[in-house]
This record gives sequence, structure tokens and C-alpha cells, in this order.
Amino acid sequence: MGGVAPYREIQEIASKLPELTGRADIVEALDRVEYLFEVIPPELQDPVEQLIGELRRKLQSAGG
Repeated sequence: MGGVAPYREIQEIASKLPELTGRADIVEALDRVEYLFEVIPPELQDPVEQLIGELRRKLQSAGG
């Protein structure tokens, strides 16, 4: 069965956070996490908000 596995995908992006240095890679990860944020239950969104914040900081540092 196909489909989205939001928790697994969020975890993968979080684990690759140190490797994300290019602007395009950061934007892609941020877009994906923001999309997944919408499909997870509100009570589980706090850690994802933190990840979004980290990605936005990295994007800003990368000149975005």
C-alpha cells in the first residue's frame, strides 16, 4: 500500500538536517515538512514546528 508516511519522512528530514546546506535542498525539505505538518494531529505538531524553525534558520543563513 502506497501513501504518505509523515512521521517517517519527518524523521528522515530531521536526521539529514546537518547535511542540508544548499538553498534548494533546504527549500525542498522545508516545503515537504510544512506540507506534512498539515496532516499530522495537532498534539504532535510541536516537535515539527521546531524542525520548521531550524529549517527556516538554515535557509536564512544560506541566503534565502
